[in-house]
Amino acid sequence: MFELRLLCPQDRVEPICDALDALDALSVSVEDADSGTDAEQALFGEPGLPPPAAGWARSQVVALFTDARAANEAARLLPPQDFFDGCTIVHVAAVPEQDWVRLTQSQFAPVDITPNFWIVPTWHEPPAGATRVIRLDPGLAFGTGAHPTTRMCLRWIARTPLAGQRVLDYGCGSGILAIGAALHGAAAVDAVDIDPAAVTATRQNAEANSVHLNAGLPELAHGAYGVVLANILASPLKVLAPLLCQHVAAGGALVLAGVLERQTDELRASYAPWLALEVADSQDGWVLLTAHRPA
Repeated sequence: MFELRLLCPQDRVEPICDALDALDALSVSVEDADSGTDAEQALFGEPGLPPPAAGWARSQVVALFTDARAANEAARLLPPQDFFDGCTIVHVAAVPEQDWVRLTQSQFAPVDITPNFWIVPTWHEPPAGATRVIRLDPGLAFGTGAHPTTRMCLRWIARTPLAGQRVLDYGCGSGILAIGAALHGAAAVDAVDIDPAAVTATRQNAEANSVHLNAGLPELAHGAYGVVLANILASPLKVLAPLLCQHVAAGGALVLAGVLERQTDELRASYAPWLALEVADSQDGWVLLTAHRPA
C-alpha cells in the first residue's frame, strides 16, 4: 500500500478530496498540518456548540492507494488542475505493513466502573477481583464504557438496588447500560433506540453477555418503569422530558447523562414541571442528573 500526502489550505481541501476519490484512492483523511506545534488549532467545539472554524488553516491530506503506480499517477494528475493552486505534494511513500487488528485492539483496555465491576473487550482477560463483567468490543453504536457519561451511569447502576425493578434504557446505543442493569439484578429491561444498528448491536451484545433484555425502536417502551436511563445529549433530553418522565413509576428514578456542567440549570428547568433533577455525579466536565418520583 502507498500513501500520497499533500499540504493544502482550508479552501482547497474539499476539491482535493473529491479528486482523490475520483482517482480511486482507497481512503482519504485530513489532519491538522500544525498538529503538535504552537499553531495547532482546536477544530471541534463542545457538544451543542458550533465548531470554532470550518477547517484547519493548513491541512495535510493523506490518500491511500493499492500500489505505487496509482499513487504516482494521482501525484502527476493533480498539480495541473485549477483547484490545486496553493497545494503542495509532500511525498509518495510506501506504508509499512502493520497488524491493524492488533493495533486497533491495543487502544481499548478494560475499563473499571467499580473495583469489582468492569467493561472488558473480548481480547482481554478480566482483571482479578472483577465479579461482574460486561464483555463489549467497540462497534457501530455508541457506548464502550470509556466515556465519562457512560461510566457515571454504570456507577449509579452498580450502587443502586435493582432487584425486581423494571428498567428502561432510552437511547441504548451499544446496550451497555441495559446490560449493566440486567447484570445487577433488574427483573426486566427494555432497551430502545431510533437507530436500527444500535438495536442490532444491543441484541448481539446482550447475547454475548448471556443476559436477557428486550431491544427495539422507541415504540417498544411502554408503561411505567422503576428506573429510566437516558444517556444522550442535552438538546434531545430537553425535547424528551415529558416522554421520559411519563415512563417513571411512582417511587421510581430517572437518570440522565450526556449533560455538560454548564447545561445543568437548563435541564433542571426543562424537567421541573414533572420531576426535580439533582446532580448525582460529575466527571471531566460532565454531570449525571437524577430525579425520584414520590411513591
